[in-house]
This record gives sequence, structure tokens and C-alpha cells, in this order.
Amino acid sequence: MTNFTPGPSQLYFTVNDHIKAACREGIPSLSHRSKAFEAIYQHAETGLKTLLNIPDGFTMVFTASATEIWERSIQNLVRSSATHLVNGAFSKRYYEIAKQLQKQAVAINAVEGSAHTQTVFDPQTELIAITHNETSTGVNHTQDFIHQVRASNPAALIAIDAVSSLPYPSFNYHDIDSIFFSVQKGFGLPAGLGVWLVNERCVARAEQLQAAGENIGSYHTLPQLIQFARKYQTPETPNVLGIYLLGKVIEDFNRRGIDLIRRETEYKAAILYQALEQHPLIHAFVKQPDQRSRTVIVAETSSHTARLASYLQTKGLAPGDGYGAAKATQLRFANFPAHSKEQYEALADFRARIKP
Repeated sequence: MTNFTPGPSQLYFTVNDHIKAACREGIPSLSHRSKAFEAIYQHAETGLKTLLNIPDGFTMVFTASATEIWERSIQNLVRSSATHLVNGAFSKRYYEIAKQLQKQAVAINAVEGSAHTQTVFDPQTELIAITHNETSTGVNHTQDFIHQVRASNPAALIAIDAVSSLPYPSFNYHDIDSIFFSVQKGFGLPAGLGVWLVNERCVARAEQLQAAGENIGSYHTLPQLIQFARKYQTPETPNVLGIYLLGKVIEDFNRRGIDLIRRETEYKAAILYQALEQHPLIHAFVKQPDQRSRTVIVAETSSHTARLASYLQTKGLAPGDGYGAAKATQLRFANFPAHSKEQYEALADFRARIKP
């Protein structure tokens, strides 16, 4: 059964062999203060920067999850004010965490199923949080929009939640200060690892807040994470196996080539969106083509949800449920490097099987 749930999603096909190799090499019990672990950390960071063309000035740190990074980013980068662009359940949760941390957070809500296009921000806002790819709705913000936000708000820190879009998008990292993801989606790995890339502006902000006596957390303050990361270490005992596997899968991706991965992602998305557009009963939830995610495709399936899900499962294809209130009326399809073109061609075949 191929898993199209948007997370945890299908494991990348090399992961099984990498886990076996890790066990043979004793990776799960490796000391995180050893030179061997430092080499594993460095391998993962160097490989990721090569894969995504990340410029110098960004440092990679590890957390338990992207959910943790929501909290750590607010604690370390915001004294009082943050602005969150909300267009689904996960971007809303990022905003709610800022409120729970007693920040003066503002949510700018998009029309359901749509991305933000033009937005005016309070010039005093310290951080602008953009969920690049909303996993619950399949809405995607364009690179031009992110550039527009940066150009019109040079003083604010720009934080990008890229949890369900990387490694597909080619970001201009000069428009970004903080970007993060978790490994159980586009990187095809078991859950349990968050990856956070920050530039020097973020580090300086955290240090300023800490020097001013603000509470920016405990063992995972950004200054502490950075201090250890510069030695390719972590403050606490991390998910050593997860970091090892991340480095190995990134190595596989670099060998395959990011350009090929991106072309295949676009091809797979195109054939499924075309199938949805041509079907009389089932259609894409996001109406604007330039706002449709290429990595999480959401189908409006209404009363046909159970019938379509059942049919796909007979073909060995397990779709993801709709999120929250849309559970019974939508299906979601992850489109990650772990999903092959042949699997997507089989998915698109539903249009001949689910008839009026």
C-alpha cells in the first residue's frame, strides 16, 4: 500500500537499507559528543545546503519537530508583536501558539481555499509568519508574494513554514530569515525530527531578547542551539538515527538531482490536477492554479469521498483524509519524492472509474 497521507507519508525507497546500515554501524547508540556524530551532523547540513542552494550565513539546528519550532521561533524572535498569514489549520495553529505565549499576535485570514496576494502589515511587527504550503488545504504562497513581503517590510523577520513543501520549492533565501520543516513529509523519513535554518539576523534578535531579560526558553534557546551547532553538536541527546537518515536521504536526493526531483513533482501534480479538472463529480479544492500546492493536492470529493477512497485502496493507493471539518468531503494526496510517476499515473486513472 502506497501512503499518500501528507505526513507521516511514504518512506523514501532507500530508507530501509539506510536503517539496516545504521544498525550495523551502531548509529542508534552513538554518543552525541563523539567526532562520529559531529561528522553525521556536518554531512546533513552540508548536503542540505547543496540540495537547496542555501547561501552562507544560515545555520541548521535540530529540534524534536516542526511543531516545536513554531514555539521556539516565537520565543526567540518576538518580544511583543507578530503577524501570521492564516489560510488553514496549521497556519492558524502557529498563530495560536504566539497567542499562548502572550505575544501581541495578529492573524490576517485569507478566503478559504485561497492564498494571500497583497497584504499591508503594521510597520512595528517584529516577525511575519508565512506558511508556504498549507497542508490542510493545499494552498501555496508564490515566491513573488514572499519577495513582495520582504521588500515592503525590511525590518521584520520573515519566517517560512515549509513543512510540507521542501525540498520542492526553489526559494530566494535573501527574502527569508527563518525557514523550517519536519522530515516525515517531503524527505520521506520516520517522524521525530525538526530542521530549522536561521540567519544571523535571527541569532542577533534572540541574543538581544536574552540580554534584555526576556524569557526565550530553556535548553533550546536559539543562542544555545547555535552555540552547539557551530561545533556540529546539540544541547541535549538528539535523534541521532534521524539525523543520520536525513543526511543519507539528502545524499540520495543530491545524487538524483534537485532539478529532476522538481520536474517530476510538477509532472505528477499536473496529471492529477488535470484529472480533477476533467471529472464531472470531483474537483480541485483550490481554484486558482497559481495558488495550488504542487506537493499536497486537495480534492473536493463531497459525497463520493468514501467511494473514491475505497477504490484507490483496492489499487494499493492510500489517500489522506480531508483535514478537520473536511474529513468526509475531501481527500488529500501527498506528492513527495517518495511517490513515483507511475503511482501518480495510477492515481489519475480514477476519472475513468468514478462515474456519475
